[in-house]
Amino acid sequence: MPRLLANDNISQREWVMTSIDGAVVLVTGGRRGLGAALVDEVLARGARAVHSTARSAFDDPRPAVTTSVLEVGSQDSVDALAAIAGDVDIVINNAGVLLPAPLLTGDLTDVVNTFEVNAFGPLRVVRAFAPILAANGGGAVVNVHSVLSWLGGSGAYGASKAALWSITNSLRTELAEQNTHVLGVHAGFIDTEMVSDIGLPKTSPAVIAARILDGLEAGEVEVLADDTTVAVKAMLAGPVENLTFTSAH
Repeated sequence: MPRLLANDNISQREWVMTSIDGAVVLVTGGRRGLGAALVDEVLARGARAVHSTARSAFDDPRPAVTTSVLEVGSQDSVDALAAIAGDVDIVINNAGVLLPAPLLTGDLTDVVNTFEVNAFGPLRVVRAFAPILAANGGGAVVNVHSVLSWLGGSGAYGASKAALWSITNSLRTELAEQNTHVLGVHAGFIDTEMVSDIGLPKTSPAVIAARILDGLEAGEVEVLADDTTVAVKAMLAGPVENLTFTSAH
C-alpha cells in the first residue's frame, strides 16, 4: 500500500507505488462500462478480492468477486457496505449518473440527484471507508471525474464533476495524514452505454481502465486518460470563455 516518503513537505508529498497485486479493491458501479473494465483489470493485475457494486442485484461468477447493491446517494446503503467490506485496501469511486438536466431550465430534482450521486456519493463512500483504509495501512482512493469538470455547457453533469474534482483535491490533503493515496481521474467520452447517443470519438473502457491503474501503481495523483483531456487541461490557463463544451472538443 502507498506511503508518504519520509520528511516530505506537506505541499510536496510524493507517493511510492500502490500495488494492486494482493490488494482488496472496491469498485462502485462495477457491473458494466468502465466499472466492469476496472474489475477485469484489477483482477488481471493480481487483486486478491474485489467488491463490485451496482444499484440493483447482479451476479459475477468469478470467486474473487463479491457483488453488492449500493446506492451512493443513500448514507444507509454506504454504511451497510462498509460494515461488510472491512478488508478493502483500494476504493475506486466510479459510479455516476448522467441526467439531461440543464441548470437553468431542467428539473431541479434532476440537478440535485446528479450532485447526490456524482459529488456527494463518492464523498459518502470515502468518509465511510477512510477508517477502514487507515486500519489496513492507508491504501488508496481513486475518484473518476470527467473532462467536463473543466468545460461549461454540460449542465448538472459537468457541474457535479467539477465539484467532485474539488472534493478530491481537498480529500488528498485531508487523507495524507493517514497515508492514503488519492488519485483523481479525468477522461473524455468512454465507449459505454451512458454516452452511446453522443456522436463523438470515444475510447474503450479497457484502455481507460488500464491507464487509470497504471497511474495508481505509479503513484500519480492525477490521470489525464486521453488526448482530449490533455488538451482541455492545457486550456485552463487561457480565457474562461473558451472552456465550453461543443462538438469540437
